[in-house]
Amino acid sequence: MRSETEWTGGGPLHLRASLARLAERPRSLVLLLALPVLAIVAGILGWIFDLQLGVDSAVYRAGAITLLQGDPLYESNTLAPEPFWALLPFTYPPTAALLFVPLAVLPLQVAWGVLSAVSLVAMALVIRVAIGALPRPQGEVPQWVSPARLTILSAVLFFALEPVWRTIFLGQINLILMALIVVDILVVSARGSRWGGVLVGVAAAVKLTPLIFIPHLLFTGRRMDALRAMGTFFGLQALMFVIIPSDAFRFWTHTVFNQGRIGPMHWAGNQSLNGLFNRMTDLAPWASNAAIAVGLLLAPFAVWLMLRFHRSGRPLEALLVTAFYALLLSPVSWSHHWVWAVPLIVVLVSKLPHADPAKTRKRWILAAGVFVVFVSCVLLVLPNGRNLELHWAFWEYILGSAYLLVPVVLVAVLGGRWLWRRYRHLLGDAGGAGGPGESGAQPADVGSDSSSEGSDQR
Repeated sequence: MRSETEWTGGGPLHLRASLARLAERPRSLVLLLALPVLAIVAGILGWIFDLQLGVDSAVYRAGAITLLQGDPLYESNTLAPEPFWALLPFTYPPTAALLFVPLAVLPLQVAWGVLSAVSLVAMALVIRVAIGALPRPQGEVPQWVSPARLTILSAVLFFALEPVWRTIFLGQINLILMALIVVDILVVSARGSRWGGVLVGVAAAVKLTPLIFIPHLLFTGRRMDALRAMGTFFGLQALMFVIIPSDAFRFWTHTVFNQGRIGPMHWAGNQSLNGLFNRMTDLAPWASNAAIAVGLLLAPFAVWLMLRFHRSGRPLEALLVTAFYALLLSPVSWSHHWVWAVPLIVVLVSKLPHADPAKTRKRWILAAGVFVVFVSCVLLVLPNGRNLELHWAFWEYILGSAYLLVPVVLVAVLGGRWLWRRYRHLLGDAGGAGGPGESGAQPADVGSDSSSEGSDQR
């Protein structure tokens, strides 16, 4: 058995200490690195046999080569160094091309293998940090639920999630960006480091969506971290105006507003409010504006819920509220962007050992339901492409919105639970039976158990 004092959850994770403990366990280290090593081997074999591996990583690499050669990044819909099977536009900020330069020195398929290996390690890091951010278990827990074992087991199981394996298959960077944000907010910033916010700024410079985590830092009282994030972001943009002024100017005045370079908004893979509205309205010209309006209407509630979690000492849940709100609000949230399902499932599963028998079955259903949604590949099964999404039946619209419905349903469950507790609390007061022990109306009680309480150490 493992005592509570040996469990590192409930506070900012000591990454150095955790990595040092991992280095002392060669078998755990081998298991953790097995998939990343296989990814690199697959990349080398792909290079030898000239396989078509990593459409998006091929574009990243082409962007880096284009930057090094001094050619324009945004003047056409393809880049000269792209292979024939990955002829796509470079849609990222010019800073991304600079940060992708290490891929330029590697063969095409090996670059995919290395990026995939880094992504798998990043996912394991996110899982470990998420476990460290959860409240400490009360009493003793079995050895098999130690953070190290849970991290390895989860890293293997979560590879089955469609957002995860598609990120790896495409050579995407979603897992890496998520790791930068999670480590910054839950570890670096949580410890009051002078580097807090820098990783968020870097992530936002690669893909603009992470900019939403700057307000997250601001609303949670970390103003200096928010300023550092903004400074990092704008500093990197200024650097690109010095290195490639023409491309930087073109991106910020033209390319950033050209959604057509990203892909059709109505595709089933776009699991954002914008994608849903465009599908349901048959590409009505007002659909995108309506999606933005709904997203802005949800903003006050998202901030309120995020702050309730943060003030009750649950920073991981607060971070997830911001992450899923960003996925809903973004004009494009492809299915592989939903890698935030990984820490979400960690949170849901973590509550299972602490639930009383009456709640265990409901919690299993909830956790299993979320896992099934992201494993099911339902978006691949439904008719899609060639505008088929515009002719879906009603039930197909429901299944075809499965990812974006996950946070909506979870929030509805939390809200219903809070209202029910509030109602019981009021009944208790009316009947004279209520007392200070009733917790139904307390801020910290939104979606929490008494065993999930924690002090706000951030």
